[in-house]
Amino acid sequence: MAAIEADEVSKRYGTEQALDRVDLTVEEGETFGFLGPNGAGKSTFINVLLDFAKPTEGSASIFDNDCQADGVDARDRIGVLPEGYSVFDRLTGRQHIEYAMASKDADAEPNAILDRVGILDDADRQASDYSKGMAQRLVLGMALVGEPDLLLLDEPSTGLDPNGAAEMRQILREENERGATIFFSSHILEQVEAVCDRVGILQDGELVAVDTIEGLRASLGGGTKLVITLDRLDDGVIERVRGVDGVETAVAREDSTVEVTCTNDAKMDILVELHGAGVDVVNFRTEEASLEDMFIEYTGSR
Repeated sequence: MAAIEADEVSKRYGTEQALDRVDLTVEEGETFGFLGPNGAGKSTFINVLLDFAKPTEGSASIFDNDCQADGVDARDRIGVLPEGYSVFDRLTGRQHIEYAMASKDADAEPNAILDRVGILDDADRQASDYSKGMAQRLVLGMALVGEPDLLLLDEPSTGLDPNGAAEMRQILREENERGATIFFSSHILEQVEAVCDRVGILQDGELVAVDTIEGLRASLGGGTKLVITLDRLDDGVIERVRGVDGVETAVAREDSTVEVTCTNDAKMDILVELHGAGVDVVNFRTEEASLEDMFIEYTGSR
C-alpha cells in the first residue's frame, strides 16, 4: 500500500497555478524529501494532503483514504509539523504534549517525548516564551505522539541551530527504523541528502524530477563535478565554460574557483577552453555532483 498517492493534482488560486498535475507515489517505509524553491508549491501540496486546501483537479490519498472525501481517516495515522505553526500562549510545553495525547487518544510519557526533542528542562515554561527553535522542537514532539505511521513535516528544521538540525535528522532516522514513512519538505539540501531514500523536485507547481539521488546523478549525464582553481577569474570566463558541449552548470566561487557539473567527456574540453581564454589552471579535481548541483540544474535556482 502506498503511504501517499497523488493523481494529477492541480491547484489554482484565481489565475495563479500553484500545483500543475502532480503525480506522486510515496511507498510505506520511505523517507522522501520534497524540494523546490520558495513559492514552488511545496506547502500547497502538503495542505492538500491535510485537506487544508482542496485540489482544483485530481485527487490525493493517504493509506488509501482520500484526503478530501475521507479526511478524518486519512489524518488518523499521521503526525504533522506544519509550516508556521503557532504554539498556544497559555500552555506549557508539557501541556502541549498532553493536548496532543488527548487529541490522538494516545498513551505516551510526556517527559520522554520532551527529553527526546531536547526541551525537558523547559517543560513547565509557557511555550509563548520559547525561542523559535524550541517551539519547533515542541511541535515536532507533538507530531511524534502516538507513534504515527506517517510523519508529514513542512520545513522541520526551521529555527534550529546546526546541533538541533542534526538531532532532528537522528529522530527522523529512528522513526523510519521504527517503520514510519517520512515525508518532509525542505530547502536545506544537505539535510535531505543525509536521510532521504528518494527526492522529488517541484518547480513552478510542476514535479520535474522524482528519483534517488544516484538516479538523479545518472540522469544528468553521470553527474561529474569538476572543481577548478584558476590564477584569476576574468569577466566572460564562466560564460565560455557554460558554452562547452556537455556542461550542465558552471558557478563561480570564492578564490577564483569554478565548479562545473558536466559529462565525463567534457572535462578536457573545459580545460582547453580555459586555456584558450588566457587563464591558467592552478589545480582541479573531480567529485560526484551534490544534491545542490542537481537542484540548480533542475530549477535554475541557487
